[in-house]
Amino acid sequence: MSTGVDERSMHRRAKLPSYPEGWYFVTDRRTLAKRKLIEKRWMGEEIVAWVDGEGRVCVAGAYCPHLGSHMGPTVGGLVRDGCLVCPFHGFTFDTTGRCVAVPHAPAPRAAKLEVYPTHEILGMVFAWWGSEGRAPQWELPESPPTGAEWGGLRSTTLRFRGHPQETTENSVDVEHLAYTHGYHDVEITAPLKIEGAYLKSCFDFRYVHRIAGLFRVVAEVSAVTHVHGLGYSFVEIHEKSIGMDARLWVLATPVGDTRLELTLVTQVREIRRPGKFLAGLGFLPVPWRHRVMTPFYLRQEKHFVMQDVVIWEHKRYTVPPRLSRADGPIGKFRLYCRQFYPELPLRAGRVRRTGTA
Repeated sequence: MSTGVDERSMHRRAKLPSYPEGWYFVTDRRTLAKRKLIEKRWMGEEIVAWVDGEGRVCVAGAYCPHLGSHMGPTVGGLVRDGCLVCPFHGFTFDTTGRCVAVPHAPAPRAAKLEVYPTHEILGMVFAWWGSEGRAPQWELPESPPTGAEWGGLRSTTLRFRGHPQETTENSVDVEHLAYTHGYHDVEITAPLKIEGAYLKSCFDFRYVHRIAGLFRVVAEVSAVTHVHGLGYSFVEIHEKSIGMDARLWVLATPVGDTRLELTLVTQVREIRRPGKFLAGLGFLPVPWRHRVMTPFYLRQEKHFVMQDVVIWEHKRYTVPPRLSRADGPIGKFRLYCRQFYPELPLRAGRVRRTGTA
């Protein structure tokens, strides 16, 4: 008799494990430069983050290994000469987590912070959360090509009851694009690709929206979504009717057992030949056009995500899902997700399923 997790046992579990293994967004360099030291709740833990004089970022547990003081700025923790200083007894730690100074005594070697591995993409800082402290099992991609033709990043963060698997499932749930968001002619343009922790989905669609309540715009969109685990989704978007290329990051980070932070980050490329619906942009210098469109595009994406938030906050994880033929690759997506719960025993032959589906 199998000792693995089958559909019936998962149904009895009635919920997903709160923290899937993977890389999750923490902060960005602009925030660190402004605030010097940040504290936040992340993956059910209290953490701090700062950057030293050499530009090295550290994400670490917030509690001092000396006598357990919280070292966040609200308690009095601070960064001095690139090192974190505990507000209780002045124990000082560098970005490797090593204690480098103690008032009136040598620094004890055993006093070391819990430091999380980090990865940076265009100034966005991610940290690895491993089940039972495991080291990173896979890596995030490098930063996408950028340059003067790309505008700056704009972001917004939503907080709600949810789970990163449920939010990431939208990347393959093409049926909801029409029913929930009102998209038209949704079409999968390439087979779902799964290689280890990487998943790629491609689809086209049309949608209608109004600008200033006056102009009716029909947008024709091609989207390619790159998913790396359940905390990092990167969408490359080409709006054909507008003549605009854009990027969207959807970064789902568990805060507590059932609380989620979803950070949306957008970036728009220079619009050199605006489509007929945005011909008015032609009066603006080229470098100004994406500056106008970036906040508009971010607001638009937030509007669509808020339509999902209402559902996410009130739904429950259903196993097994009773799928229809129109549901697309949701079943394959759920098999892909199993690799991020190493604490759960899995049936032989169903671990880390890879390949092109």
